[in-house]
Amino acid sequence: MADNRSFYNEILIDHNMHPAHKHELPDADMEMRGYNPTCGDDITMKLKVQDGVVVDGAFQGSGCAISQASADMMLDLVIGKSEQEALRLADIFLRMIKSDASEEEIDELEEAGVLQDVSHMPARVKCAVLGWHTLEQMLEKKEK
Repeated sequence: MADNRSFYNEILIDHNMHPAHKHELPDADMEMRGYNPTCGDDITMKLKVQDGVVVDGAFQGSGCAISQASADMMLDLVIGKSEQEALRLADIFLRMIKSDASEEEIDELEEAGVLQDVSHMPARVKCAVLGWHTLEQMLEKKEK
């Protein structure tokens, strides 16, 4: 378990300290703010979508290491995927946090799967899901 915890910490710290997707995205097609008033996590998610495919994404904001790293991992995963695939991955992530996803599904989440342990930390669940909920709401709003 110590090795798993170390791996979890290493991935979390790397995405928090060196996020690949925390920057401006001036040509974004979609934008939505996600805010958790309980702890103050605050992100603005931006996506560039062409022909139903997420071709680029970025976020800005502030918050704890889990919220920031989770948003960065999510964008790593969904950029290059169709909007439907991004929604499917968000569904898997949200079910994983509720301990309701299979191991095969969790494997599809790649690095984001390390956040599975957050499900055992109720105070941190909202931090981990903030970016994912924001993505989901943004894409579902576009569909309507």
